[in-house]
Amino acid sequence: MNKFEALGLGEAVIKAVEDMGFETPSEVQEKAIPILLNEDTDIVALAQTGTGKTAAFGFPLIEKVDSSSRITQGLILSPTRELCLQITNELKNYSKFIPGLHTVAIYGGASISDQAKQIKRGAQIIVATPGRMQDMINRKMVDISNIGYCVLDEADEMLNMGFYEDINAILSHTPKEKNTWLFSATMPKEVSTIAKRFMSAPVEITVGHKNTGSKNVSHEYYVVNSRDRYAALKRLADANPDIFSVIFCRTKRDTQKVAENLIEDGYNAAALHGDLSQNQRDLVMKSFRNRQIQMLVATDVAARGIDVDNVTHVINYQLPDEIETYTHRSGRTGRAGKSGVSMVIVSKSELRKIKSVERIIKKSFEKKEIPSGEEICQIQLFHLASDIKKSEINHEIDSYLPSINEVLEEFTKEELIKKFFSVEFSRFHNYYKKSRDLNTSVNDRDRGEYTSNGNSTRYFINVGEKDGFDWMTLKDFLKDALSLGSDSLTRVDVKESFSFFNTNTEDKEKVLEVFEDFKLQGRNVNVEISKDSRRRSPKRRNEGGGYKGKRRSDGFKPKNKKRFDSYNKDDRGNNGRRDRRKRSDRN
Repeated sequence: MNKFEALGLGEAVIKAVEDMGFETPSEVQEKAIPILLNEDTDIVALAQTGTGKTAAFGFPLIEKVDSSSRITQGLILSPTRELCLQITNELKNYSKFIPGLHTVAIYGGASISDQAKQIKRGAQIIVATPGRMQDMINRKMVDISNIGYCVLDEADEMLNMGFYEDINAILSHTPKEKNTWLFSATMPKEVSTIAKRFMSAPVEITVGHKNTGSKNVSHEYYVVNSRDRYAALKRLADANPDIFSVIFCRTKRDTQKVAENLIEDGYNAAALHGDLSQNQRDLVMKSFRNRQIQMLVATDVAARGIDVDNVTHVINYQLPDEIETYTHRSGRTGRAGKSGVSMVIVSKSELRKIKSVERIIKKSFEKKEIPSGEEICQIQLFHLASDIKKSEINHEIDSYLPSINEVLEEFTKEELIKKFFSVEFSRFHNYYKKSRDLNTSVNDRDRGEYTSNGNSTRYFINVGEKDGFDWMTLKDFLKDALSLGSDSLTRVDVKESFSFFNTNTEDKEKVLEVFEDFKLQGRNVNVEISKDSRRRSPKRRNEGGGYKGKRRSDGFKPKNKKRFDSYNKDDRGNNGRRDRRKRSDRN
């Protein structure tokens, strides 16, 4: 008996399973499918990305809907259009031997009227993103008042993306007696809340432990200065010649910039983020699946639809703001029983985040060194030798061999080998011969509660809220103007008509030089090093264009010097403590 048949699946689904080459159910499928087939119950299933969750709810849903009825009976909500399309395609494959069963995808970026027509023709199962689904409900283009089954796939990610209100509104249009199946990689408090609110005595299934990472993924971190982050990324790629990876950045802007830099430097790379059209995203994903792209640079939201086997590495170019998101990132590799590596590039100031991630995934990180140029040359050389050894001889060259032998007859075998390998070796050797060590030394203090006191300089800048800035937009502006990474800019504090920010002390000269004669929309933007106000008040301070009782050339004059003085107090002052807490909440 087929192992899937033993779970209770019907003949049509078993035929599709065999046709797709599935042989053994995954753990989450073995646990979930019998329950969902045989019981009318709510369920919470916790399992990592890549463990077969779609089939775990897809097979039972296909078995339970009535294909002879055109009424919508099942609704699946997923966080992104990529994942929505992926689930839809998989369900169509699972149900290809069931006549009359139709699955329709509803997502943004495509014609809403075309999607409405598909539903009107009859769709027993709808797979939707929350935003588009809510839009169609509001326009009365879809009726989900009779569904019997609602699946919340990647529930934690939907909530992280702010879809709680949409989910709440959508479920309010569904019958109370339906079954709700919630599938998630992690179980943060928000998921527990939605389970309690919308589900009745759900059965809980856990594959592994809650919020843990895949057992097939090893976790590494590399400590570098923030300014060396991109150089470190290139070395990690060069040190892994067969790399097939997803590189995660926090913002769309960083994603696009890193991808463009990699392409310019000769790597097979592309960006995947929300500013791309659906057609562009489809083309990128098609190229990645065909391995025409070796390094896919993505945001967390866009990557939710990536379901590609054999990804060798996940590289965290920047750690996510939400630590739980790391679990989703690392789940892109180590799938289907294969091993994978999750790498994290961090600065010293981020080391405490590594400990937070370790606590959540319940796995330890191994500290590793960014390889030197010499090590990379050696790796590439032996990789070339291995490729040559494994290569099959193409006998089409046989007719050319006499001429080739004639050209090379003066060289010995050893000389030919040296010349052949020198072609590849020289390329890397010339690039890395003057390379420096990118690694930053780390001690126990760094690994625990690292603070940047003594290695950070605070600046005053004469723009603020009245100029349209908040802490995030000012940080982006400074990052672009100074060509620094987000991690190099800290403690960004925006006031009404002026602001403060910190950088590493080693960047001090660069900051002052960039803003020496800087204009923004015709207005002079001045940056000065912020002094300790207890030692020297703003009134007495005049270096770099201070006040000394008169207006500055750019028209700036603080309205309230006492308040300005309080903002500059050191960490022992009351205002300093209060402001520091606010900043930590924001940054």
